[in-house]
This record gives sequence, structure tokens and C-alpha cells, in this order.
Amino acid sequence: MKITGIITVIATFFVLMGCASTHNFQKAEEFVNQGTIHADKGDYILAIDNYNEAIKYAPTYAKAYNSKGNILFMEGKYQLAIHEYSKAVKIEPSYAKAYNNKGFALFEQEKYDKAIKEFSRAITYNPKYAKAYNNRGLVHFAKGQYDRAIVDYNMAINLDPALAKPYDNRGAIYMITGDVDRACSDFIRACELGECSTFDWMKGSGYCDLEFIAFLGSNISS
Repeated sequence: MKITGIITVIATFFVLMGCASTHNFQKAEEFVNQGTIHADKGDYILAIDNYNEAIKYAPTYAKAYNSKGNILFMEGKYQLAIHEYSKAVKIEPSYAKAYNNKGFALFEQEKYDKAIKEFSRAITYNPKYAKAYNNRGLVHFAKGQYDRAIVDYNMAINLDPALAKPYDNRGAIYMITGDVDRACSDFIRACELGECSTFDWMKGSGYCDLEFIAFLGSNISS
């Protein structure tokens, strides 16, 4: 009976611990969701407060660190953001988004080789991560490695044809290398997908005008 009683006590303890852990994670998730709402409204202080509360409830909740890192990134606090992203991937080593975000913070610091490593890690854990390919292409572009950048932009487009940025970025390389027609074609496609800033600038500079658009349309087969 004594042994049975001890076993019952131990079993009850672990059940209670499991319930507490589940409750804590649920609370942490609620705080992260609330923080995201504040972040979307531009209330970064409240967002950080919510993410910190989430971490108190669940110190191993990787998403909370990643989300906190995103706010610090938007505030231009890149080193602090990198610190949070590093915590996220330490907890969850296959967290592709956190590697991608860490890479972009490093890119902003012009630490290009380190940024490439982080984007490559993101791609390793999620080979279909179009944004990571696009971002790695940006680093290659910044290093003047246009061929490598084109390869990454092409991969991003193949994976997600509705993503505007790779078209815009690839168009910039075509423009720099003197291939105006292909550049304009990419800028137009980017604009069709919602990214019109470069296309509008090009039109204002006398490129990619209506005559070119008409010519492009007449030479596209459906």
C-alpha cells in the first residue's frame, strides 16, 4: 500500500506539472498573439512588453524570441535583434524564419558573409523558402556577385511566382548590366504584383514607357 501510495503521489505530481506546462504555453501564445496585434499597429513598446511576458511564462517558446527580435529590427536595433534570433534558433535549431531574420539583420549591418550563412541555413531547413532565396540574392547583389544573385532570384520566383521583390531585384541587375528590355519586363511584373516603386521611377526617367509596354504585350504568347 505504501508503494502504491508513493506511485500515486508521483503520478499526480507529473500530471499537475504537465497541466501547468500546458497552461503556461497557452498563456505565452496569447501574449505573443497580443504582441503581434500591437506590432501591426506600430505600438512597439506594448508589443515588446507582451513578448517579454510570453517569455516569462514559457522561456523555451522560440516564437516569442523571434517576434521580439522583429520589433527590435524594425527599431533599427540590429544587434539586439540578432541576440533574440540567436536565442530562438538555439531553442529550435530548425527555425528557418529566425535564421532568415537573423540574416537580414546581419545584412543591414553589412556583415555580408555572415548574412549569407544565415540565409543558407534558413534554406537548408526550408528548401522552399522563397524569401530566403531572395534575401540571399540581395547579399550577392551587394557584393557585386550578379550571377549568383540572379540564380537566387530565379529560384525565389520559381518557388513563389506571386512574390514581387525577386522580379524587382532581378530587374535592377538587368538594368545595371544594360539589358533594359528584360529589366522593364521584370519591373512591370513586380508592379503587377504590387511593388511599383521601381517601375514608377523608371517611367519617370523615360524608360519602360507605354510604347515599350505595348511592344512587350504584342510579343507575349499565352
